[in-house]
Amino acid sequence: MTFWENITGGDLTREWTGFEARAEALPADHRAAWEQIKAHLLPYSDFTGRNLVPIVDGALGLLEETAADGQDVRDVLGDDIEGFCAALAGGEGARSHRDRWRERLNGNVARKLGRSGG
Repeated sequence: MTFWENITGGDLTREWTGFEARAEALPADHRAAWEQIKAHLLPYSDFTGRNLVPIVDGALGLLEETAADGQDVRDVLGDDIEGFCAALAGGEGARSHRDRWRERLNGNVARKLGRSGG
């Protein structure tokens, strides 16, 4: 990866284009699960989304394998795709960017209140 690709995100664009091309070959129920997985993994992304690339690649690989074996997507992922994604992203209760922002905001407010009160 060159510096320019790192700055512009060109490498990520190629990765995601490849993921989407692979997902197009999936059966309809597996594609629907793919869309849900993407939506539920997004909150666990860092600023660039690079931390999700191996996770998304693995999830898509799982969907491809189960489709090739003729398995139902619900048998593999269960009914709680959001929980499945939380587990993929680092375990149930994994911190998302919203959690980090909330903690930072609460810390800033606490510091400001502490300064103004003293």
